[in-house]
Amino acid sequence: MTWYYDAHIHLSDPFYASELGFIISQMEHIKLKACCVSTNISDSKNTLKLAQYNKLIIPFIGIHPENANDALEYMTNMIDQNHEFIGGVGEIGLDPTYIKCADDAKRQKHVFETLLSLAEKYQKPVSIHSRNSLDDILQIMTSYNTKNALLHWFDGSKKQLQKAMDMDFFVSYGPVMIYANDKQTLLSNTEKSKILVETDGPVKFSRCFEMKPAQITFIPSVIFSASKILGVSFDEMTSLLDANSKSFLGI
Repeated sequence: MTWYYDAHIHLSDPFYASELGFIISQMEHIKLKACCVSTNISDSKNTLKLAQYNKLIIPFIGIHPENANDALEYMTNMIDQNHEFIGGVGEIGLDPTYIKCADDAKRQKHVFETLLSLAEKYQKPVSIHSRNSLDDILQIMTSYNTKNALLHWFDGSKKQLQKAMDMDFFVSYGPVMIYANDKQTLLSNTEKSKILVETDGPVKFSRCFEMKPAQITFIPSVIFSASKILGVSFDEMTSLLDANSKSFLGI
């Protein structure tokens, strides 16, 4: 059976709490599995609970660079204790937006590298946040042999994209690709076997989405847009993304 996959969504975010049952029923109806990523310790605990609630939720736990001051030892223990259950490690990465001093930068890097090491140890895929930090991310990743790495919401240059392809990384594109020419150009230059799609919900999107928070039901529209950009049918695009997602997740 061919499935839709949302490669990066924050289903454990409080925004979704009141309608989680409805979201799950939507996922079951349209045959969609979601990589539920986490941003901190509390979020990771909720993600683990959600994944026990329904098998369509693939749990990723980790510490987002915004939350680099979270208790790292607690998170490493959580990964150690749940490594057979989790689908991957994330959302992890670097982001200078949240750096106010040299110590902040060191802490971010230490958290990122520590969690990369655990992903490598347990051969888990990683979902990486790389806003304004792609070159640093790519350099750090040369030292790790993680099973699979996803540069989520890819927003780099063509040169950076080619380096990511050379390093055998996956990249994902979201609803903004439907109306953003630069994202469409990046997609057209991405190796087809390395393309994934995501919503990054509950992020809000403009234009055709009228600033509504992302829902998993946006995914078919993203797939349709990708199919038009790449000149393939919707069914062919869906099958490609199903295969790519399983490759990323190692399933």
